[in-house]
Amino acid sequence: MLKLVFLANTHNIRLRSLSYEKNSVSLYTEFGVFTTTLRMNLIIAGTNREDSNSLKIAKYYQQELEKKGGDWEVLSLTDLPSNIISTDLYGQRSEAFAPIQEKVSEAKSFVFVIPEYNGSFPGVLKTFVDACAFPASFYHKKAALVGVSSGKYGNIRGVDHFTGVCNYLRMHVLPLKIHIPLVIQELDEDGQMVDDLTKKFVQEQIEEIHRF
Repeated sequence: MLKLVFLANTHNIRLRSLSYEKNSVSLYTEFGVFTTTLRMNLIIAGTNREDSNSLKIAKYYQQELEKKGGDWEVLSLTDLPSNIISTDLYGQRSEAFAPIQEKVSEAKSFVFVIPEYNGSFPGVLKTFVDACAFPASFYHKKAALVGVSSGKYGNIRGVDHFTGVCNYLRMHVLPLKIHIPLVIQELDEDGQMVDDLTKKFVQEQIEEIHRF
């Protein structure tokens, strides 16, 4: 499946349609039908800033979601190729991006942890989405959104903006979205949340993700 996705994007092979079952996706092309199993769930730390609070929140979500069962993996955008703009957009594909694309292709659900950059979500997050194989990477998959900010609004606008991207990609977006303001005050040195009210809201979303 991964090789087909790269081939299709590089050589303009026509993807006629996609078909999703509970744990698999099939691509219908001019050369036949190719099916892959959706094996995992991804939590995307939506910035390439080193040692970001978004990554700490992503790891906290991983910890709490795995208590509910299921496999959750954190993908930090610090892992993107440094030259991704010149190597993996507009039909180009690189070996460095291949392991990331494989994880995205095999994911059935996503949690996006989205920091506020200049009143919206980070440009690198959109670059990541644009670099992923279209439409197989995200179409009809599930997404939960978490806004993070150093200010007092928890990236409300950025989450709204990214919801539009998810809707365009035909993702099923969990209605309950969480906004974590003043994030530096929410975490202790071990990456654990310290505010009881914030933990309550986060746990409510985690319960919804588990049932989603």
